[in-house]
Amino acid sequence: MDCLFCKIAAGEIPATPALETDEFLAFHDIDAQAPLHVLLIPRRHVVNLADEAADASLLGDLLETARAVARKLNLEERGYRVVLNVGGDGGQTVPHLHAHVLGGRALHWPPG
Repeated sequence: MDCLFCKIAAGEIPATPALETDEFLAFHDIDAQAPLHVLLIPRRHVVNLADEAADASLLGDLLETARAVARKLNLEERGYRVVLNVGGDGGQTVPHLHAHVLGGRALHWPPG
């Protein structure tokens, strides 16, 4: 498979990890949109939230891991945002499920 995030999860492409578990890898985004911008991916390939493989168990674990990333980066007190983009019009640029964990400054609404 020629998936960028699968290659990062396999260690074939370097990334700066923020948190690692058996199921997930969180790493700092090289195109950060906030002072702290981490991408959280499942190690197994799932396209996005619309993929049937994105079941309740995976999504619950993804959100729990996003919370752990925010805790590790000391984002809990001031707040943070967790974003899932789905498809081209939704802003998804890599076809592998990933959550953006953003913080370190006030985040405005609407986002874009």
